[in-house]
Amino acid sequence: MGGLARDLGGALALLTRLPAHRLLPMPAEAAGFARGVWAYPLVGALAGAIGGGVWWAGRSLGLPPLPAACWALAALLLATGAFHEDGLADTADGFGGGRTRERKLEIMRDSRIGSYGALALALCLALRGTALATLSGPAGCAALVASGALGRGAILGLLRLLPPARADGMAAALGRPGGAVLAAGLGLAALPAALLLPWSAVAGAVLAAPAATLALAALARRQIGGHTGDVLGAGSVVAECTVLSLLAALAA
Repeated sequence: MGGLARDLGGALALLTRLPAHRLLPMPAEAAGFARGVWAYPLVGALAGAIGGGVWWAGRSLGLPPLPAACWALAALLLATGAFHEDGLADTADGFGGGRTRERKLEIMRDSRIGSYGALALALCLALRGTALATLSGPAGCAALVASGALGRGAILGLLRLLPPARADGMAAALGRPGGAVLAAGLGLAALPAALLLPWSAVAGAVLAAPAATLALAALARRQIGGHTGDVLGAGSVVAECTVLSLLAALAA
């Protein structure tokens, strides 16, 4: 159990701003963080639950759907430190602004946000906010938890499908998940959808996230030849947007 707790603690420390170190043991080296990739969907589900709780509270207090959705997203971003959104912005800037592989990777390491990154952030927030606003209170909570888990499952998919585009960095240190780790992580990614969503939506949600992951993997392979931490973050956000959009379409 100590090893599982350490894996979860490492995943929480890496993917959120929550004070996991106060409650759980932490990995002592990079290899320890790599062993915890199976727990990423659990972290995504927790972040989604935080956003879902704020969504539920806002709707219960009489907030209209769109402001309640904005507050829910604000809580989610505070919990994660906008970690994945930063990756999405850097990926959009690199893929859109660089002509060569080397230049794309250089842009992705630049902390400044360009026009492609700003547009990607605006679109992803608008997609998630408006999609959430179409759902009822309980359905919105379920959607945030399920999409959070499936979004972090996309990270495992990208790690499995792509080699690192750089030899250095945390993403490269995570390695390629083995079959057992991948199966455990993807099973955990699908579990909240299976438990919380209507049966009519489960198959679509569980298939939408891998479809988005495959599309981004193909794009990243063509653009930079593999993944970086930014690409992994972008994959999580793109999968979340895809799942929430599908759930909004089914609810319409």
